[in-house]
Amino acid sequence: QVQLVESGGGLVQPGGSLRLSCAASGFTFSSYAMSWYRQAPGKERELVATMTASRGITHYSDSVQDRFTISRDNAKNTVYLQMNGLKPDDTAVYYCHRPVGHYWGLGTQVTVSS
Repeated sequence: QVQLVESGGGLVQPGGSLRLSCAASGFTFSSYAMSWYRQAPGKERELVATMTASRGITHYSDSVQDRFTISRDNAKNTVYLQMNGLKPDDTAVYYCHRPVGHYWGLGTQVTVSS
C-alpha cells in the first residue's frame, strides 16, 4: 500500500533553515507528481510546493517562493523540501502528498520561534 513518511521537522529560529524529507513506498515513485502542504493552527491546509514526475516542473505558493525548494531523488523514493529564511508564519504541520489518489503522510511539525 502507499505510504508516505515525513521527517526533518523541529524547532528553528527565525531566519534559519530546515530540510524536510518524505520517504515513499508502495508505488512507482518516479511516475508520480509529489507535493508538500502545510496546516497552521486554526487555518486550512494549504499547498506549499509541487513537483511533476518526469520533467520535474515545480510550483510554489507565493508565500514561500524564493525561500523554499522542492526536489526529489527517484533512486531513493524521496521528496525533499528545503526551507530557508524561515519565518514565524511558517510554523505549521507539514504534510507530504501524492495528488493522484490523494495520499497523505502523517506530517511533521515545524516551529519557527526565538
